[in-house]
Amino acid sequence: MNDKGKKYKYFLMDFDGTIANTGIGITKGVAYALKHYGIEVSDLSTLHNFIGPPLSESFQRYFNFSKEQSEEAVVVYREYYHDKGMYESELYSGMVDLLKSVTQKGGKIVVATSKAESIARELLEHFQVDHYFEFIAGASMDLSMHKKADVIRYAMKTVGISKDDVIMIGDRRQDIFGAKENELPSIGILYGFGDRAELEEAGADYIVDGTKELKELMLEMCE
Repeated sequence: MNDKGKKYKYFLMDFDGTIANTGIGITKGVAYALKHYGIEVSDLSTLHNFIGPPLSESFQRYFNFSKEQSEEAVVVYREYYHDKGMYESELYSGMVDLLKSVTQKGGKIVVATSKAESIARELLEHFQVDHYFEFIAGASMDLSMHKKADVIRYAMKTVGISKDDVIMIGDRRQDIFGAKENELPSIGILYGFGDRAELEEAGADYIVDGTKELKELMLEMCE
């Protein structure tokens, strides 16, 4: 789907691992939830696979939790994350410049995250960058909507975005798969929690290294 020279009016951006480095708070929250089930994790880096995908699915995939256990684990995770973990994060270097430059050129940026929408909104306000986004779309707190493809669909419907006018940006395979399910092109980024092999295998149309390269590509793509 790589259409060199194609222009876009809208850019959908993942949050965790794309806009902000939220790894410490998320992995500490997951470790807190696992401890509730008697599972001790000493090396938080072993939990990096939890960053990006829906948490309930990751508890099932990596620790063989049942659907009911995984949903309960998300509730326990939120006890830590709401009190402390959400603020154990920071914007990636160069992100403010990217957001400012792209919006000044006329690009419209929309968040599409599997993180709970209320938390994503609160964090973007905390970082004082919420005004750069046309809309912040995230998962519902009751987990009825958390898959990336569903969040992308919700964001596009709410804002009124045509699939010909938008490209998805993210760091994990779920971002690329979610874009494909909605027949959208995608940009994979390497400064987050995925890697080149994952993004290439998922079928990202573009892959960039850092926020500087991402900014340059987005500016080229702006209508």
